[in-house]
Amino acid sequence: METVTAPGSDRPKEPVVEPKRRLDKPTAKETPRKGVGSFVRRRPIMAAAVLAILLGAPYWLFFASDRFVSEAHVIVQKSEISSGTTFDVASLLGGTPANKGDQLLLRDYLLSVDMSKKLDQQLQLRQHYSDRSRDMVSRLWFEDSTQERFHQYYLSRVSVEMDEYTGVVVIKAQAYDAEKAHAIAAALVSEGERFMNRIAQELAQRQVTFLEQQVNNVNQRAIRARQALLEYQNRKGLVSPQETATSIAAVVSRLEAQRSELETQRRALQSYLVPTHPNIVQLDQQIQALNRQADVERAKLTAPSGRALNRTVEEFQRLEMEATFVQDMYKTSLTALESGRVEATRTVKQVSVIQTPTKPEYALEPRRIYNTVLLMLVVLLLAGVANLLVAIVRDHKD
Repeated sequence: METVTAPGSDRPKEPVVEPKRRLDKPTAKETPRKGVGSFVRRRPIMAAAVLAILLGAPYWLFFASDRFVSEAHVIVQKSEISSGTTFDVASLLGGTPANKGDQLLLRDYLLSVDMSKKLDQQLQLRQHYSDRSRDMVSRLWFEDSTQERFHQYYLSRVSVEMDEYTGVVVIKAQAYDAEKAHAIAAALVSEGERFMNRIAQELAQRQVTFLEQQVNNVNQRAIRARQALLEYQNRKGLVSPQETATSIAAVVSRLEAQRSELETQRRALQSYLVPTHPNIVQLDQQIQALNRQADVERAKLTAPSGRALNRTVEEFQRLEMEATFVQDMYKTSLTALESGRVEATRTVKQVSVIQTPTKPEYALEPRRIYNTVLLMLVVLLLAGVANLLVAIVRDHKD
């Protein structure tokens, strides 16, 4: 505010008050823009999230190709004959659930590269999955893709899950039409059953081959043992040395008994006859003859030279025991061979179908509403995390 004085007068005039400018309303040039560009500049992360939702949601809702799902439930069973049960038809038909290793083996085979090749040859999977009438996101881009790329795509369309509690293996196959999905699931079940039976029968066949070799080896050992025993009998001239030794021992016992009787008679005669009496002399001669004969018979049984009958009996018993042992081994091997042949001629492990592959009537995949909502939640969650990180960086800069 300024004071103005009129010329020629000492009295000042009234102060002149300048009008105040209103600062609360911006000018036209200072008015902020409320368009999309301003939102993108101020909130780039949220703008990117909205763009991702606008691009992804229409795909899941309208453009994603329908995929039909065929499902089958199987269980791996193992038939076995217990050692304590009788061998009959019921024991062959009976089965017990296989362990987790068999289920993992079946799962690994169904998801293997070999299985994808076999199904491609049977059902032309590459041609079906690379159909250009399907959306580019879900289909196989090139029919002549590499084996690794095709196998990865195969794993995204085929799943094999296990229920550890019940032992059920759930097989699911996806395709762009119901017939193809049903054909894939049926082929997986069939090939899985053939695979489990083949490896079980190959194992049983290898066991049979091993048992046959063992039977042949034991048979040759038994023949050699019997021949060695016969040669020993022929060389010694004795069929049974043990029986011969028993007979000789019996002869010695009789000679000793006769000598005891003659000695008793001689003592009785010596009580009233002179020692030179003919009766006593005769008894002495008989006793001496019995002693010499007994010594001869004993020499047949034992002798320091080692050629006595007792050594012959020991060698004969050793050869006979070896022949008997090998013969028992041969009998056991024959029994094991017959059991192995039975194992090889029947299905040791089989895949029992609990639910046959279904033929879908409508497409279960993709789950459009679920995938759209999930996309929105994930995008918004990532946008929130990104905003939080940006705010933390700004606070540290300040």
